[in-house]
Amino acid sequence: MTTDSTLAATADAKLAISGDNTKLTKEQQLALINVNLAEILNPEIIEKVIDEGRAPRIYWGTATTGRPHCGYLVPAIKIAQLLAAGCHVIVLLADIHAVLDNLKSTVELVGYRAKYYERTITALLKAVGVPTDKLEFVLGSSYQKSPDYIMDVYKLATLVSEHDAKKAGAEVVKQSDNAPLSGLLYPILQVLDEEYLKVDAQFGGVDQRKLFAAAKDWLPRLGYKERAHIMNPMVPGLQGSKMSSSDPDSKIDLLDAPDVVTKKIRKAEAAPKVTEGNGLISFIEYVLLPAAQLLGKEGFRVDRSRDNLEPLVYTDIAKIKADYESDVLTPQLVKPAISAAINELLAPIQAAFQASPEWQEIATKAYPPEIKVKKEKKVKNKGTRYPGAAAKLEDAKDEATPEPATENA
Repeated sequence: MTTDSTLAATADAKLAISGDNTKLTKEQQLALINVNLAEILNPEIIEKVIDEGRAPRIYWGTATTGRPHCGYLVPAIKIAQLLAAGCHVIVLLADIHAVLDNLKSTVELVGYRAKYYERTITALLKAVGVPTDKLEFVLGSSYQKSPDYIMDVYKLATLVSEHDAKKAGAEVVKQSDNAPLSGLLYPILQVLDEEYLKVDAQFGGVDQRKLFAAAKDWLPRLGYKERAHIMNPMVPGLQGSKMSSSDPDSKIDLLDAPDVVTKKIRKAEAAPKVTEGNGLISFIEYVLLPAAQLLGKEGFRVDRSRDNLEPLVYTDIAKIKADYESDVLTPQLVKPAISAAINELLAPIQAAFQASPEWQEIATKAYPPEIKVKKEKKVKNKGTRYPGAAAKLEDAKDEATPEPATENA
């Protein structure tokens, strides 16, 4: 839910980052937790934890599969806001989930990818100036092989129907007519993670709502308590659809060079005067504007020097959308501004990567370069280039071929 408390939350974030976030009031903490969310289930659970004087424990899980891209900045910004609000945030590096997801990767490969994710996510949060002392990384396999956890998997398997398991994972697990059983296990594991990580809430995209609703229902069946669930909206990619690791044109890699970023943004879809479903405007709203606010910058800056005009500086997404819809802010103006802001945000991440041979080695092992096999070039039979030539050639071959000998010859 994009709330009117955005500016207040921004001021609170600056206070939290610059000093002691225990000075925040309950209202200030909740403003930071709730800002830019699509929905929150059972918010009273988080409020009760704050009333008790505890730091809310919130977890976000990510299956360590494809290489992280700029789409990961959306949850990273929310995690930064949660940390600024004084929450204890657990990032679950879901290596077993990654293997279960249609067996995309080997166990060994997933292990290297988990290490790559940890370094990348840490660098993302540091890039927006948020302290990471209350950030914790947990590898799924560190507890998902324990006897108690496995026994709970069996118990839930007897209580949850095939229909309900498929429904819970409909938006997050690939569905097919003859799907592997791993797709049914995936939501069961994610629900149990809430109990075994001892959290008060789980954070994810609104595409996981069915799974979060299942958690509210399934956990009490085992005698475990309900958790709150906070959800980010789904942000469209550069081509209007979801930003995907498998589609190079829809994503910007966190290690892309500045000129590559600029080229991809230039090619992005951005219909003039249309903000609905506009991936670039959404990226400003959920990444660039809050990132600038977390860093204490003046806002999102649009250069207009080519037209001999003063720059436009925005601190409010409503004003950005109004100016875009009235054509004050055009695609020709907004694209270079977005490119500049993204490159500035990625610069410290890329510098950290270049300064770490260990990180570079992990990257090579996690995402080994594809070996392209050169295809043999087929020689075309051009024929004799006139009608009927092929038929005459066949007749000539038949006349030249002797009749096979028979047994009586």
